Amino acid sequence: MSTTDLTFASRDAHRTWLAGQARLPGGFRVGVTRFAFTPAEAPKPSKMAITVIAADQPSKAFAAMFTKNAFPGAPVIVGRGRLAQPALGAIVINNKISNVCAPGGVADSETLCTEAGRLLGIPATAVLPSSTGVIGWKLPVSQMLPELPAAVSALSDTNGILPAAEGICTTDLYPKIRRADLPQGSIVGIAKGAGMIEPNLATMLVYILTDLDVSRDDLRAALAEAVGATFNRMTIDSDTSTSDTVVAWSSGVGGKPDPAAFRAALRQVCADLTEDVVRNGEGVHHVMRVRVSGAPDAATAVSIGKSIANSPLFQCAVCGNDPNVGRLVCAIGKEAGARFPDLDLSRLRLAVGGIEVFSDGAFRLDREKEQAVTAHLKSAELYASVPPSDGLTFRPPVSWPPHERSVVIDVEIYNGTISAEVLGADRTHEYISENADYRS
Repeated sequence: MSTTDLTFASRDAHRTWLAGQARLPGGFRVGVTRFAFTPAEAPKPSKMAITVIAADQPSKAFAAMFTKNAFPGAPVIVGRGRLAQPALGAIVINNKISNVCAPGGVADSETLCTEAGRLLGIPATAVLPSSTGVIGWKLPVSQMLPELPAAVSALSDTNGILPAAEGICTTDLYPKIRRADLPQGSIVGIAKGAGMIEPNLATMLVYILTDLDVSRDDLRAALAEAVGATFNRMTIDSDTSTSDTVVAWSSGVGGKPDPAAFRAALRQVCADLTEDVVRNGEGVHHVMRVRVSGAPDAATAVSIGKSIANSPLFQCAVCGNDPNVGRLVCAIGKEAGARFPDLDLSRLRLAVGGIEVFSDGAFRLDREKEQAVTAHLKSAELYASVPPSDGLTFRPPVSWPPHERSVVIDVEIYNGTISAEVLGADRTHEYISENADYRS
């Protein structure tokens, strides 16, 4: 998906690069405030960030896509209704608590929108809410309302979108920013996401801003196209969040772009953010890039790709740099047998890192190939596990992405001409520790 191949020797080097990506498109400002609170449901002091993204003038050119989880968060319910509104003037985002199925959750989101609208001088219906964090807990609205003025007062374009990229993080190791520049303006996107990620129509929390002058209808069509080819073809743990949201928003203060160039640029920003989210997944050591070709249709190609990326056994093998490609064949056979029983796999060919490991119904392995596959896995490793001093909790030794290499898996099934690429990740000690200790 991505066309980049970045490497970073340190957190400072990565932060310098982020700052270079962060310049806001014309017509937008961001503001962030943080405060301490204690959730009503658990006596665990925490800190919440409230992030406000505001347009200088409300714009009718906005698009949004949301989770298909049958238990959507209150901000998703409100957000779906906002799509029919004439304009969008601000987005208000909080981390730590996702406001999902909590008593009075919709009213709480609307209360925050009303206050943000009052502070910004715009209708509450021109404010889009977003929340991420623990599912089931109630928003501390009484503590959030007094903090909103500080976020609004902090609105600025001086530091670009970086404060917002940091403010929306939860278990993310680092903020994520991507941009594309066209002669008429720019597109800049940020994303939050680390776990509970297999998008279904959208993904995590993603906000994409542009000053390019595009219509509402064109923006919505372009976003749907980009999301389908990028965010919807990624997975970390096969769980679709209750709060998945992706927003694209144009201030319209720039020039009119070539439609094809705009769609390509938007798709590239989405593709780059997709890779960033997978690479920054909870405890991820390896990104897996599964390239399926020769499929009869896109649905089959994506399904086969995700069967590999979501296989717990294969994920564990990749984590251990173990060339256990028997698990790879098992994952494909399981999916094909259950969903595509008429799919002819007699000519199936598999390669890992360009090394053929299976073809024409049989493994093609020897000691040299196994060593070569192991070397490929090790070359893609972001970091190695560090045994915890307490014997219980693993923590990543880095807080930046050292490189953008991936484990490349090619699957040729010779049943058609359609191809698809799916991004996934390994399953690690850190992932288990992070989610075992998430609320405790």
